[in-house]
Amino acid sequence: MAPPSATSPERAGNHQNGDQIPSARAPHEPGISESKAKVQMPKFPQPPTFADKYAERDYLKGRLAAAFRIFGKYGYDEGVAGHITLRDPVRPDTFWVNPFGVAFSLIKKSDLIQVDHDGNVIDGGEVRLLNSAAFMIHGAIHRNRPDVLCAAHSHSIYGRSFCSLGRNLDMITQDSCSFYDDLALYESFNGIVLAEKEGNDIAACLGNKKAALLQNHGLLTVGGTIEAAVFWFISLEKCCQAQLLADAAAGGRGHETVKIHDDDAAFTYKTIGSPMAGFFSAKPQFDIIERECGADYLQ
Repeated sequence: MAPPSATSPERAGNHQNGDQIPSARAPHEPGISESKAKVQMPKFPQPPTFADKYAERDYLKGRLAAAFRIFGKYGYDEGVAGHITLRDPVRPDTFWVNPFGVAFSLIKKSDLIQVDHDGNVIDGGEVRLLNSAAFMIHGAIHRNRPDVLCAAHSHSIYGRSFCSLGRNLDMITQDSCSFYDDLALYESFNGIVLAEKEGNDIAACLGNKKAALLQNHGLLTVGGTIEAAVFWFISLEKCCQAQLLADAAAGGRGHETVKIHDDDAAFTYKTIGSPMAGFFSAKPQFDIIERECGADYLQ
């Protein structure tokens, strides 16, 4: 079923019978009534809450390890590139990240390293190598976006291919509407991000959006939950793939792709682009990786 909306559904036009109004709560079931949607979708999973911040840290580190296993499964790793970070709930001025040079598909909770905002590794597993680019990009994001719990960046094949075009995503599919007016384009490339200024520039370009296309580089996504950041990355990667294919097919016929109208894209975004939609949409991937890996990544 479709994810829930974080906003109340809007009634379009002057319909006499509200039961006939398509509900924003069921975007993959066109025409379903709001009353039926309420019956069929009474309750959705929510992010867990914790009274104990140390228990929250332990749980979130497990979810972060699962996120790396998901990225490894999807082939988002290449060599030693790529990183996902988690703001620490006990010490919010620090974050957890993957140790440099450890394969995504092997990462366990105990491997993660904790980094302060000066770039010092203050806790974590045996391998305490820190990717400088990870610190520069993610450190700047966590400093400037207190709402961001998790940030993800990797050199996925379709993302980096699309980012070579120096253009933003077109609204050509329902899925692309998740990023309507919520996707930044960083129009610069100055080599590997080893300077503080570059990290700050990327964070400034991202602004309050949930994702960015880094020109000649790759994708960056953020979220108030680990699940949302992971799902936005997976979805954005597939949107880039879809646009590359659609543009090639249309261009070969001398045509252009059909764009979704701004009003329709904005309406769709309210349902499938919300933070809760991102959280819930990631559930299948996390469920599968848990089944496939067992408790291995939780060690």
